[in-house]
Amino acid sequence: MTGAPLILYNSLTRTSETFEPLDPANVRIYSCGPTVYHYAHLGNLRAYVFTDTLARTITAKGWPLTHVINITDVGHLTSDADAGDDKMEAAARKSGQDIWSIARHYTAAFKQNLTDLNVRMPTHLPLATDHVAEMIAWGEKIAARHCYEIADGLYFDVTTVPDYGRLAGAADDAAQGRIDTVAGKRHPQDFAIWRKTPPGETRQMEWDSPWGRGAPGWHLECSVMSAKYLGPAFDIHTGGIDHREIHHPNEIAQNQAHCECADTGATFWMHNNFLVDRTGKMSKSSGDFLTLARLMARGFHPLAYRLMCLQAHYRSELEFSWENLAAAQVRLKRWVHAVEGLRARAGDHAGIIATTYVEQLDAALSDDLATPRALPVLDALLADKKVSPSDRLTTLAAFDAALGLDLAVLTRAAMRMRPEGVTIEAAEIDQRLAARREARADRDFARSDAIRDELIAAGVEVMDGDPLGWDWKVPG
Repeated sequence: MTGAPLILYNSLTRTSETFEPLDPANVRIYSCGPTVYHYAHLGNLRAYVFTDTLARTITAKGWPLTHVINITDVGHLTSDADAGDDKMEAAARKSGQDIWSIARHYTAAFKQNLTDLNVRMPTHLPLATDHVAEMIAWGEKIAARHCYEIADGLYFDVTTVPDYGRLAGAADDAAQGRIDTVAGKRHPQDFAIWRKTPPGETRQMEWDSPWGRGAPGWHLECSVMSAKYLGPAFDIHTGGIDHREIHHPNEIAQNQAHCECADTGATFWMHNNFLVDRTGKMSKSSGDFLTLARLMARGFHPLAYRLMCLQAHYRSELEFSWENLAAAQVRLKRWVHAVEGLRARAGDHAGIIATTYVEQLDAALSDDLATPRALPVLDALLADKKVSPSDRLTTLAAFDAALGLDLAVLTRAAMRMRPEGVTIEAAEIDQRLAARREARADRDFARSDAIRDELIAAGVEVMDGDPLGWDWKVPG
């Protein structure tokens, strides 16, 4: 699917531009990864559905890809700038656990989230703590011309680089409000390269440096790891829109200081918008936030959440509601039902690609990853009786590769997620339903009703007359 030119919105220029790789033999993408002090919430995970869609589009167009997602296991403070405690240290104190164990646990949980959402694993998934020596070396190179030392660490002077904050655009009062006052800073936007351990304290994660024992600033790791794995100039840097105001401008400043040039590191800077939850449970500070595991515990398949994300453009706000998620799950079930029917009719016949549909898919994704336009094309493909079942299945592979919904292999059984507290096994449910069908065929309605009531008591909803042919579900 080489197709149309790929047009992407560049946050740096605030324009849509034609993407041309720096090296057509190796497109390089860096994506800001999670801070592994807790589980990722659904808003965090939207970013990886977006960047996975970008990566899939790049590879569908025939470009080899190197993709990096970093793991922040040190340095990210409880504010977005330079005050408060390190999130990892705070989590360790609150839980009474070893900080390294916390990092390993939540890193594994994040990887499982990616697997559940069918997000392809990146080429590299580096840990910040494995790169502290490189961060210190980076700081040493830029310190003399671009930094100054105060009581609590080494700080970057943003006036020493050209056009600081260009990525953020116009001055943003909300962003300024997220920068806490630190005694001794020359300018409000200056940020920490290295934070010293306060006198009298010992942290679980701290290292010796020319500026005292302590830990690196959060922003430094992304500059160091993107340069290490992708080179000083690479194609695309992605992240959530909240990174556009502080974190990414600080990365750019560090990159410019290191190369002593105006280069920003990446050619394209791309940002996904927020997932909005009106119940206020999208923030981890609430203590009762929305996770992928919570969705699955309520009986929703994780690919229903992926589909919900794809139904909105990545640069648009997306409102989360259980109703929206349920609608996405119904749509996904319709597709699974349709594909199962195609498999039954196609048998072993080999198919050919219906190029018209692949061209329409490519046109949508080439227009700044317009997934909401791509999904109706999939609807049309599955419903097109002028295209043979085998040809539709063969063409479906291109949609699966680009959209990551796995419709070619997803089954009804796989979509039956078991909510917490439901112990009855799927095989037993199917056996009882088969007995119920026999009872109804024999017009033994008392027995039929009794089986239905037994299933309801076990937490199973019998779906008589469901047009999709789903016999039962376990509601969350």
